[in-house]
Amino acid sequence: MTSPLKKIVIVGGGAGGLELATSLGRKLGRKNKAEITLVDRNNSHLWKPLLHEVATGTLDDGVDALSYMAHARNHHFHFQLGSLTDIDRQQKVLHLDEIRDGAGDLLVPARALPYDLLVMALGSTSNDFGTPGVKEHCIFLDSPVQAKRFHNEMINLFLRFSAQHDGEERVNIAIVGGGATGVELSAELHNAVQQLHSYGFKALDSKALNVTLVEAGERILPALPPRISAAAHQELTKLGVSVLTQTMVTQADAAGLHTKDGQLIPAELMVWAAGIKAPDFLKDIAELETTRTNQLVVGPTLQTTRDADIFAIGDCASCPLPSGGFVPPRAQAAHQMASLAHNNILALLKGQPLKDYTYKDHGSLVSLSRFSTVGSLMGNLMRGSMMIEGRIARAVYISLYRMHQIALHGYLKTGLIMLVGRINRVIRPHLKLH
Repeated sequence: MTSPLKKIVIVGGGAGGLELATSLGRKLGRKNKAEITLVDRNNSHLWKPLLHEVATGTLDDGVDALSYMAHARNHHFHFQLGSLTDIDRQQKVLHLDEIRDGAGDLLVPARALPYDLLVMALGSTSNDFGTPGVKEHCIFLDSPVQAKRFHNEMINLFLRFSAQHDGEERVNIAIVGGGATGVELSAELHNAVQQLHSYGFKALDSKALNVTLVEAGERILPALPPRISAAAHQELTKLGVSVLTQTMVTQADAAGLHTKDGQLIPAELMVWAAGIKAPDFLKDIAELETTRTNQLVVGPTLQTTRDADIFAIGDCASCPLPSGGFVPPRAQAAHQMASLAHNNILALLKGQPLKDYTYKDHGSLVSLSRFSTVGSLMGNLMRGSMMIEGRIARAVYISLYRMHQIALHGYLKTGLIMLVGRINRVIRPHLKLH
């Protein structure tokens, strides 16, 4: 009598979770050696570093998003649409919330999903630190849904401005958080305005756009070397972005952002991209060890400290570094963790020893839309980093996304996707206008 297939469940279809489900599906699911299931509350996947492009319309998520259900069929794993509510570690069961439509009618009842091995890959969300008015008046950019909301409000704002323009007023957009998302969105907005001007928004140009980037720290891009931060600051200033550092936001309301020193930053559209945390419902879930930002504490093998059958990867995992500190919440870390989790799960199934995770910093790149790209390569190699910018940096930046696509689709299909992308650049508008 054959033993039942091991059930491996991955919760979260971000970069790490989807890559892991794909690789395990190819290795185990295809050969019917295990049953792999991916759970996500959305129907499709979009690489999170691209959300700022969806927000401005320079990327159409309807074209570039990946269907979980179709991808699961092609790569020998299962997909379950749903939101995690709880974990029963004793019974080894996940509890998924019911699904209702926009009118509130029940589509799918609450479900229980059994597992033998569980991988938490839920990513992160923006952290408003309890700042009054932020949830009511600011838009977060944690998902395609939020990015599309920003896009719709941006288009409406620009349309209203063009219709009522009197020559004096400006469009005020404020972005809180000088990390990669805030910096890239600031530049992309100026690109969007130039494209909209060419499409008939004649009153709209870079002079009519007032983008304010607010950072509480001493400099933007605090996770990157100071010289890269300075280069990005200089490029944004050239574009016309007002960069405010050492400025703490204490409240948001309909008029704009209020700062600690009593200043009002007027804004008709506000984005909060400061700080990250794991989803709130992870706090002490199933009595697993968590941090103050809701991350699941893991050991070097990426197994949670209180349950060896539960792994955590990506932004929702708090993984210590041997030299002190913790693995930073970056796409490259999620990619590396997914690869190690794949190998460790295979080793676990074979009764072999597991390997420890070693974070390899390959540097960081920040895209300032089509205007510039700055960053560093080989962060931990040869005693430092090499600063790059311009076309070389842009090519490397794009290659990071291609690596993610190759992990999901393989070389041939990724090559075809690149070809279709080039064709779309010719036949489709440069900016999504609907």
